[in-house]
Amino acid sequence: MGESASHQELLQDHEGNIANSLMKENEHDLLANAITKTLESLKPLLESPGICIYKVPDPLRYSNEEAYTPQVISIGPFHRENKKLQAMEKFKLRYLKSFMKERATAINLEDLVSTIKAAEESVRECYSETFQSICSDDFVEMILLDSIFIIEFFLRNLPRKDWMPSDQLATLKPWLRSGMELDFMLLENQLPFFIIQKIYEITVLASFPTSYPSFIDLTFQLFSRYNLQNKSPCAELNILHFADLVRFFCLPPPERQQERGKKLLKEMHSATQLAEVGLKFKWVDISSKCSQLDLKFTNDGVLHIPRFDWNNTSELYARNLIAIEQCHYPDHAYVTDYYILLRYLIKTGKDVDLLVREEIITDWLDDTNSTTFVSKLCGNIVYSSMNANYHSIGEDLSKFYKTRVSYFQILWATLKRDYFRTPWMGASTIAAVILLVLTVIQTGCSLSSL
Repeated sequence: MGESASHQELLQDHEGNIANSLMKENEHDLLANAITKTLESLKPLLESPGICIYKVPDPLRYSNEEAYTPQVISIGPFHRENKKLQAMEKFKLRYLKSFMKERATAINLEDLVSTIKAAEESVRECYSETFQSICSDDFVEMILLDSIFIIEFFLRNLPRKDWMPSDQLATLKPWLRSGMELDFMLLENQLPFFIIQKIYEITVLASFPTSYPSFIDLTFQLFSRYNLQNKSPCAELNILHFADLVRFFCLPPPERQQERGKKLLKEMHSATQLAEVGLKFKWVDISSKCSQLDLKFTNDGVLHIPRFDWNNTSELYARNLIAIEQCHYPDHAYVTDYYILLRYLIKTGKDVDLLVREEIITDWLDDTNSTTFVSKLCGNIVYSSMNANYHSIGEDLSKFYKTRVSYFQILWATLKRDYFRTPWMGASTIAAVILLVLTVIQTGCSLSSL
């Protein structure tokens, strides 16, 4: 009897284990099915390029915070709460009202909001921060107002310039308009290009299919001042945002972009030092055959440098392009390489003077601001590779200096630079030397007669 009861208990335990196992398997199946349904319900991210709009890293920001901060208008979430920029919010609303009445006759506001709502997650994916404090409705409203403002601003800067009378009181003020255009290229002050283009297509182009250019053509027109190589839009062009477009304008075509290697340029003589041993500098105009980054050293002792401006907006331009490369293109930091090379060439005010005289710098700050700007520009940059062509130029210039340097060469070059730069300076210097010699002779004669 005892054995039979014991056997029955074991059988019951076994059956119980089987039942528990089946229940757990059912629970797992239910969970797996629930996760599968959740995954299937996810909408695909519409055209999102992934993170491409960044908060500028603190080491870069500390050197000049204003260069990364909009001064007139906030675009996107990073500077949305900046109180200094709130005055422009009413203009965004005015532009939206005018836009929906005049430009977007093929779509109503409800459908436009619905379209933006569907793309919200894709837009959020583009930012380096999550902005969880901004609720969905506020985020969609921000995209709507900022996108429409940009589109309307661009359209009103077409050649026909169809500004409304009320706009002319404020928006056409030169400082305000130029300030906006600068704010549009700041890395932190961006919307993803794809969402503005999408809104433009379903509003303006849907309403007036033959009256307006494509959004990419419109954007190229507004940023034409940076397009010195006269680049044209192409099917392969993938623009992340306006700051990315400005960098694209600066780069040479892909086939002319040099390989980047692990050899870094650690030291190089300045422009003045190189000139003292006979190096010649020659300016080059930027064109379809030459980008801003195309420096070249030739065997006849000439360094060819494309002309560039060095004015009050140059630092903002340079810093934001460097910030993009530090955050998004660390392995293709061609613009950063360029400014690192300039930092070696320009160390003092004399270097600035030299490049101005050679017409390489065509619009410049005073010497103090220029040298401070270039020395701080690359101060907090972390980089482990460099344009191989620039590294080769640096080595060639060092060899040129070593093979040409001598005491008398440097002395003569210094005298020529400081005292014989122009015929008048040379004549004055010779006259001063003659006067000095005559004075010494007269003094010697006077002493000998005593």
